[in-house]
Formats: sequence, C-alpha cells, structure tokens
Amino acid sequence: MMRNVLGIINNTKNDEFLKEITYNRSIASVPIGGRYRLIDFVLSNMVNSGIQNIGILVQNKYRSLLDHLRSGKEWDLDRKRDGLFILPPSPSYPVPIRKGDLENFYNNLSHFSRSRQKYVIISGTDVVCNIDYTNAFNFHQEMDADITIIYNEVDKDGEDLTQCIVLDIAKNNRIIGMEVNPVNIKNNKISMEMYIMKKNLLIDLIDECVSRGNYDFVKDAIIKNIDQLKMYGYPHQGYVARINSIQSYYKHNMDLLSPAVWKDLFFNSGLIYTKVKDQAPAKYMDNAEVKNALVANECIIEGKVENSVLFRGVRIHKGVHIKNSIIMEKCNIEENSVLENVILDKEVHISKGKKIIGVPGYPVVIEKKTAI
Repeated sequence: MMRNVLGIINNTKNDEFLKEITYNRSIASVPIGGRYRLIDFVLSNMVNSGIQNIGILVQNKYRSLLDHLRSGKEWDLDRKRDGLFILPPSPSYPVPIRKGDLENFYNNLSHFSRSRQKYVIISGTDVVCNIDYTNAFNFHQEMDADITIIYNEVDKDGEDLTQCIVLDIAKNNRIIGMEVNPVNIKNNKISMEMYIMKKNLLIDLIDECVSRGNYDFVKDAIIKNIDQLKMYGYPHQGYVARINSIQSYYKHNMDLLSPAVWKDLFFNSGLIYTKVKDQAPAKYMDNAEVKNALVANECIIEGKVENSVLFRGVRIHKGVHIKNSIIMEKCNIEENSVLENVILDKEVHISKGKKIIGVPGYPVVIEKKTAI
C-alpha cells in the first residue's frame, strides 16, 4: 500500500540557527549520535514504511549531502524504477533573494507529475524520530482527510519550542488552527512538520500559491487553507528530537546516552541506516577511562572520557579529560587538554594543555578544521 506514496524531504529550511555547524553543510547532513546524519532518520523511516520513491529538495551547501547519500544503496534506494532523487533549485529560474521553499517545490513540479504514486508524504529533516508512516497513512484514509499533519504532545517546560508550529486540534482530531513560532504557546500539540495528502492536491496548492506570489509552504499552502480543506492531526507516540538551536542539538545528542532513548530512536519501528564505512573498531589503550559515552569506529583513546559522544576516528591522547561534550569525526586532542560542555566540529585540532569549558546547556562550539 505504501508503494503508492511518494516521499518528499524538504531540506530547504533556513539553517542559520545552527550557526557554526551549518557553515559548510545543510541541516540534512548535520552529524548526530556518533555515526549518523539527520537525513538518515527520515530516509530510514520512509524506507521502513515501504516508500520506494523519495525526492530530496535542496537549496545550497548540499555537497556533503551528496557525498553521504551516494546512490542511496544503504537505504535500498538504488533502483531501476523509483529510488532516490535529488531535486535542486532550477538554474533556469535564478532569484536574487530567495522567496520561500515553494520555489523549490515549483521548480520540481515535473518530478511530482511524472511519479506514478497517488499520495505524498512530506517531511523536513530537523525533527528526529523513529516512526512507521503506515499507521498515519491509514488514519489519513479512514478520516477521508485532505491533509493529515503528524504531531506530538510535549512538555512545554522541558522543550525548546522556538521555531515550532503549534496546532489547535478539536476533539474529533480536526485541525482548527495553526500558529508558526508564537510567543505565547497555548497548548502542547506541536507539528512534526510531516504532511500526508494526495499528490494532485499538492500540485494544485503549489500552482495556486506561486501564481499569487506566495512562496511559504506552511503559511501559504497549509495555514491559509485550514477552513477550506479537511485537515486532521495524527498523534505520534515516542521520542521526538527537534533540532532548532545549538542548545537543542547539544541536548538531544546527550539524550542518546540514555539506553531507553537510544532503543526508542534506533530500533522500535525499524532500524536507522547510514552510510557504511569499513573501519577498525575503537581502540582503548592502557590508560583509557571511559564512562557513559558513545564511541564510534576507529577512535583511539588514552585519556578520560565521560558523558560524551565521540564520532569516527577521534584521537584522545594521554592525560586528556573530556566531559559532557560532542567530538565530531577525526578530531585530535593532544596531551593534558581539558574539554567540558564543548562541541568540536570535524577535524578540529586541540594542542597540548588547552582548557575549554562551556556553560552546562550552552556549549562552546568550535568550527570545522580549527586548530587551537
């Protein structure tokens, strides 16, 4: 049944909120959890649900995304029919100032029209979860909905809700209101920015909005049609991570140190796949002391690591103490350095005896390939 669904991943969202981490990459290819990228979750969710035709809308800085995805083999999307498609902004449609993500939808209308699927599921890449879309799709059909929006209920006091879309949902699950990034958040039902609808309806909405000079998918295509279309909310149960700031990126990486969260996110509704690299396992030397940490392949550890996430190929020398930190791929931390509440992007070099300490919850971020 899900073979009749086209997957669309919208990787054109403004990424400035992640600052140094997205200088050289788009949101989709931001590293998370020691060996994954954010795109791995939505791609795996769609494939595990049975979707075989997936298009990824991109805007800029997508070289690392192309390198990560390659042919789509790891997600079983290297197919003769359907498969994985990168949907770039059209070079024949130059726009000095970007108007909105509907530009990208509009420039790729031919891809949507040519696909043989009747329905579409649209998702961003900054909401991390493990979800089987089959149940939400069945709900969409049972309710005879025009549009179904997947949401979850959050603890307003414990969640960073900046840049979130708040839903007002009636008792019959009908959506009766939506607000984008409101100052006063009135309820705890937050959109996961995942939408189900018929493909022809999506094409009509895109065409109608662009012809009127409107280019924001959520504000123009969805919110302006709440009264005209039957929109329903489908509740998702389970762990949800919204990556909408440096603080939330740091928090949700730290959450993965909990076995319960790790199991929920990586195994419950299906496995999460990523690019395969044939590398040696991590190596712990005689002086190594590691406690409550995620350590990826090819790390070499001689110092002390606690409550931290180490990506592939990290080198920790003697006398180093790393605590509450995220150390990305191929970083090198020399002898007797101390790092606490820190995010190191890829290939950062910390020389001997350096001490970098951030505030709990507000980590210091060191840009890619920096030497200190």
